Amino acid sequence: MVREKKSIEFIDEQKEQTESKRMSVRGLIDGSLLTREAVIKQLPYIIFLTLLILIYIGNRYHAEKVVRKTVELQNEVRELRSEAITTSAELMFISKQSEVTKLVKRKNLELEELQKPPKIIEIN
Repeated sequence: MVREKKSIEFIDEQKEQTESKRMSVRGLIDGSLLTREAVIKQLPYIIFLTLLILIYIGNRYHAEKVVRKTVELQNEVRELRSEAITTSAELMFISKQSEVTKLVKRKNLELEELQKPPKIIEIN
């Protein structure tokens, strides 16, 4: 019986050595590694991992696109804000009484400035 155990152990070691030789780079290159039963059993898991990787990559591209769009919109808001401030300042300058008077004279509208304050009309 002792001899049988030794021979079994020897056979197991030989199987491990031959399996490790089979799972070499050569097996990967010629494709025989992919047809093994162990790899075929793990195929659903490999497909799941591949799907997760693709989702992760897609999520990364989407996040970068959103960040680029956000920066672009922030720049546009800054430009529009500065334009609004400039337009507001110009409008305030043009609406001053002295500027309105100059504009009326320049365009020859034949309008005159009131010398008396306006009267309030009361209706009973």
